[in-house]
Amino acid sequence: LARALKRRIPGVGLVGLGGPEMAREGVRLLAGLDDLAVMGFAEVVRHLPFFVRLGGRVKDLIRSGGIDLVIPIDYPGFNLRMTRFASKSGVPVLYYISPQVWAWKEGRTSILARHAETVAVILPFEVQFLESRGVTVDFVGHPLIEALEEHELPSREEFCARAGLDPQGDILALFPGSRGQELDRHLDAFAEAGRLLARDRPGLQPVLAQAGGVSLSRLKTVGLPVVGDGRSLLRHARAAIVKSGTTTLEAALAGVPFVVAYRTSPVTFSLARRLVQVDHVALANLVAGDRVVPELLQDDVNPTALAEAVGPLLGDAPERRSMLEKLAGIRARLGEAGASENVADLALGLLELETGTDHGRTK
Repeated sequence: LARALKRRIPGVGLVGLGGPEMAREGVRLLAGLDDLAVMGFAEVVRHLPFFVRLGGRVKDLIRSGGIDLVIPIDYPGFNLRMTRFASKSGVPVLYYISPQVWAWKEGRTSILARHAETVAVILPFEVQFLESRGVTVDFVGHPLIEALEEHELPSREEFCARAGLDPQGDILALFPGSRGQELDRHLDAFAEAGRLLARDRPGLQPVLAQAGGVSLSRLKTVGLPVVGDGRSLLRHARAAIVKSGTTTLEAALAGVPFVVAYRTSPVTFSLARRLVQVDHVALANLVAGDRVVPELLQDDVNPTALAEAVGPLLGDAPERRSMLEKLAGIRARLGEAGASENVADLALGLLELETGTDHGRTK
């Protein structure tokens, strides 16, 4: 999106919250992903002082008069507060990637309806849900589509040579997560499940994906090969174990059969069971509207259960063939490439409406 905005608005100034890729695109960061990557109820409470201070900095920036447009991206616990503040301060808001109000906290839709000029959604089923609650909505397609199209994948031989793998052997991709708390709860179970499967299937190669910002030394403690190119790993894998999140959609788009797993703190999980109002945890299943891939949660995230769920996907069992057919349907539901350009179009429209054609100080 930063690249698209720079192409469309010469001289645009960008300031926000994000990671190193946003910084490389010229976004002046107020906070990085290491500080922002907190999930769960109990986990957030421990970080409240940081978020209070950060909220104050963002509010000061908005009220300074130098901001022409606010584009909150997902992250609702923080961004909805900034949305309301920006709107009350007279700064238009384009919310990109809707909070998952269809899963829980439906009352948040009132903030979007009252304080966001439009909400750019990336999941097709969100349109009707939000429109029926008074929110102005634009479906822009999923950014993963364009990301995958822009990503030039190496051949299997090239990928395996770089990773030190045997190109003749099957690969089991393991995606334990990108946050420290996720690694603590997933890494050992994923790795041991891979070893269990490899013992029964000679030549199977379990490989860990290193998410951005994750310490390589932390992953290497379990003794498995590690690669940083997760998209290529998915493309060349026979099957995968994936932590719940956006990677489930990446796996679906790559056409690799997989199992979803997620474990969080007992307090967070207990509260989530009472509050969350969806039939599925995995985004891939939510988009499909069906339990396409198995979901293992909490105590079920153990090596034996994970290995038993993945086993049929490694051979040529009916479970594998059925899943491959359904994964192809998920890709069709997510629209065409161009999400970032579509959001930039919406931003340009709001900026022209608010500031005319002078974008010299637009942020």
